[in-house]
Amino acid sequence: MSTRGLLIAAPRSGSGKTTITLGLQRALARRGLTVRGLKCGPDYIDPAFHAAATGAPSANLDSYAMTDGLLGRIAGEAADAADIVIAEGSMGLFDAVPGPEGHTGASADIAALTGWPVVLVVDVSGAAQSVAAVALGCKLYDPRIRVAGVILNKVASARHERLVRQGMERIGLPVLGALPREASLILPERHLGLVQAGETADLHARLDALAEAVSNAVDLDAVMAASGATMLPVTRDGGSPPLPVPGRRIAIARDAAFSFVYPHVEAGWRAAGAELVPFSPLRGEAPPEDCDACWLPGGYPELHAGTIAAANRFLSGLRDFARTRPVHGECGGYMVLGRSLTDADGIAHQMAGLLSVETSFAKRKMNLGYRRAVLEADGPLGPAGAALTGHEFHYASIAAQGEDLPFAVVTDSHGSAPAPAGSRRGLVTGSFFHAIATAESA
Repeated sequence: MSTRGLLIAAPRSGSGKTTITLGLQRALARRGLTVRGLKCGPDYIDPAFHAAATGAPSANLDSYAMTDGLLGRIAGEAADAADIVIAEGSMGLFDAVPGPEGHTGASADIAALTGWPVVLVVDVSGAAQSVAAVALGCKLYDPRIRVAGVILNKVASARHERLVRQGMERIGLPVLGALPREASLILPERHLGLVQAGETADLHARLDALAEAVSNAVDLDAVMAASGATMLPVTRDGGSPPLPVPGRRIAIARDAAFSFVYPHVEAGWRAAGAELVPFSPLRGEAPPEDCDACWLPGGYPELHAGTIAAANRFLSGLRDFARTRPVHGECGGYMVLGRSLTDADGIAHQMAGLLSVETSFAKRKMNLGYRRAVLEADGPLGPAGAALTGHEFHYASIAAQGEDLPFAVVTDSHGSAPAPAGSRRGLVTGSFFHAIATAESA
């Protein structure tokens, strides 16, 4: 395969890899290249920014939750449609969870699988030559990967840059660019990460500004030269979708409150022949009657709880739909299916009441990590006993679980004892767990 690729990574979170990734993607696209973005790990916000920056779809590559075959399929489809793939790592380059080699969730796993060289984004604030010691550690730590160069971020002055470059010369790592400390390069954030692409004011102007900043500070020709040919597993998983298809026509909530859907899941459903029919609860829309399943994704319902509680047409239509057809909610969707959602101000809002769970943001507590779930009963995500891999990331707490039966028995990636999770009643199911793939595919 001739398509070239790079993985933009960093020694730690908060180094600026997202803004630099977006700037590179946009800058190369403005040169007339067909650029595709990919995101390591279970982040469901960054791919939408990649799509906006490149004008082409993005997707996730998750070495913990996906097999090599599924990873190869997603990466291969992106590479087949592009001149270059600019993938973005998650957290630190080697940050991982317990698992077999190559399937730990680390961004380095993706670099090793695809053969893409790594460009390291290093936040140099508060250090000079010592930054090279960190970069050298990244260069030597994992023999499966190749660090092709570094981009310095948050450079304070010309003198500061000169000192950092001296350290990089000593260890033989090319400096591909150096960005100054500049607040305007920061994208707005909220409690689950960046404010969503669709909600970011003047998004394309911001992306163009990032592209200008990167073009001025980074040698784009050197970045292209540092990229490497894509090398994927011989066999790509081209069979069943990553998750079972819940229906032939799937009503899927899609607006500012419901937007966290993994692109590979939707693509897998469409490839299997399903039609996804969007509707907006925030506009008071009910699931379309001509659909045979309803999916409520995660998102930010806590920011719109009053609007949802007052959306009588949506709530009554959802209740009518659930009498005869399956409805599933993930994370935010799960909260909306419950009896009530208490917002950060302590105000309780009545939700659909299709499940008995009550959730609250009054006392925020972060819940984060990979999950493996075994389904307790037949449902839209598979038969009883089927296993799913996925991820959980939310600040809500369960104030009352209620009387419903559990949706699944769940363990985490660190060997926790199996525990019931989620809720099911009739044709309605939900959990805080975002499913990534069936265990057979992952």
